[in-house]
Amino acid sequence: MEQRVVTLFHHSLEATMNAGEVLAPLIAEASEMVVHTLLAENKLLLCGNGVSGALAQSFSAQLVGGFQRERPGLPAIALNSDGVSIGTIARNHGRAESFARPVRALGQPGDLLVIISNDGRDSNLVQAMRAARDRDMGILALTGGDGGDCAALLDTHDIELRVPSEVAAEVHQVHLLTIFCLCDLIDSSLFGGYED
Repeated sequence: MEQRVVTLFHHSLEATMNAGEVLAPLIAEASEMVVHTLLAENKLLLCGNGVSGALAQSFSAQLVGGFQRERPGLPAIALNSDGVSIGTIARNHGRAESFARPVRALGQPGDLLVIISNDGRDSNLVQAMRAARDRDMGILALTGGDGGDCAALLDTHDIELRVPSEVAAEVHQVHLLTIFCLCDLIDSSLFGGYED
């Protein structure tokens, strides 16, 4: 069993390093997209399902609550954190609308939708992206595998951070590290300097 743990750690490191080489320039570009959104006094709406939903909440919490330094909160809302609204919308309008309706209600032109999905195949994320497009919002997608239906909806103004792995656990771990990288770059751009 111990050797299995070591093997899993090795696979994790390999997946992370492979993704880092592919994603580094895109993560830098995505951080600039977020900074531009915030400097224009717009906000981020984030969403995901399951583990990806937890990552969306984590990203939102670090933007609003702070990352590694004391600074003002940044405007971000994790749409999947309101279970009552999600349940009500799913019951009344179907699960596919669970994020699209809040995007239509809260999203403004210039806001940024951040979707997180290990495979990009969630119908409620696809509908949220369509709603964001209707509201003239940008889209940042953290995906994995082949990007699924979500990747197909992106245009040249959007950014996709696609982890080159089909293994959900590997995609989730790289998404978490990507979020940490984004928070670091955003804080450094808005508030100066890099901290070690």
